[in-house]
Amino acid sequence: MSATAEATIEVIPFDAPLGADIRGVDLQRLDDASFARIKEAWLNHKVLRLRGQAVDDDALADFSRRFGPLDKAPITQHGSPFQPKRPEVTVISNIIVDGRPIGGLGAGEAEWHTDMSYNEVPPDASVLYGIEVPVGHGDTWFADMEAALAALPEAMQARIANLRCKHDATRNSAGFLRAGYKEEYDPEERPGALHPLIRTHPETGRKSLFLGRRRNAHIMGMTPAESDALLDELWAFAVRPEFVWTQKWQPQDVLIWDNRCVLHRRDPFDASLRRLMHRTQIQGSRPF
Repeated sequence: MSATAEATIEVIPFDAPLGADIRGVDLQRLDDASFARIKEAWLNHKVLRLRGQAVDDDALADFSRRFGPLDKAPITQHGSPFQPKRPEVTVISNIIVDGRPIGGLGAGEAEWHTDMSYNEVPPDASVLYGIEVPVGHGDTWFADMEAALAALPEAMQARIANLRCKHDATRNSAGFLRAGYKEEYDPEERPGALHPLIRTHPETGRKSLFLGRRRNAHIMGMTPAESDALLDELWAFAVRPEFVWTQKWQPQDVLIWDNRCVLHRRDPFDASLRRLMHRTQIQGSRPF
């Protein structure tokens, strides 16, 4: 690490179980030594915030790609990408132009979730850039699943150590049924991926709960009633206030979070308030 990077970059942990501000960095002029410091802080703190970053989509994608190859962004309901020239960049917005939304997720609530855990290989991380944000509205919440697992009673840790959960693919994080799926399935036949309830981080070796999303989740080998009771208990514990930090957005905030060990959610906000964000996702590895 260069002396310059060491001298200029500040890592300021939040007064919370996870998260830190990174100061002294311009993402459009990021050298390798500075990125190494950012990556180290990210693995330690799980969520990083970099304020005052005036970046375009090229710079956002270039920064994100330093963490690993990028996923292609989901297509719109009309079958085309939101950003044809940058297919790695997802637009998240409630803004309507010519009768069509320019982005996804709108202004409603996004419930607690892990991004795309219904896939066999969920993304490692997400990078979210606030371009136009209604200050004081639409907060994003993060919950530390390493801290939650460590705080679970030993008997519960032992009980769930070898259990696998089916992660529902039929609905998005806002709770809407995706095209091509039915309303009801047998729990063990529901479309989605099977993942362990306790996941090992491939870079740090630390263990965390890996809950995905609550709706329609099912623990394999249990009756629906048994599965629901256990998952309800785990979810109630995992998102307790002592494991949570809340991001209050300002324009030009960049956030990156570790999708392998962090849950997140978003508050709803008044649909008359404009919100525009761009997001990238780093390709992941199969949970184990």
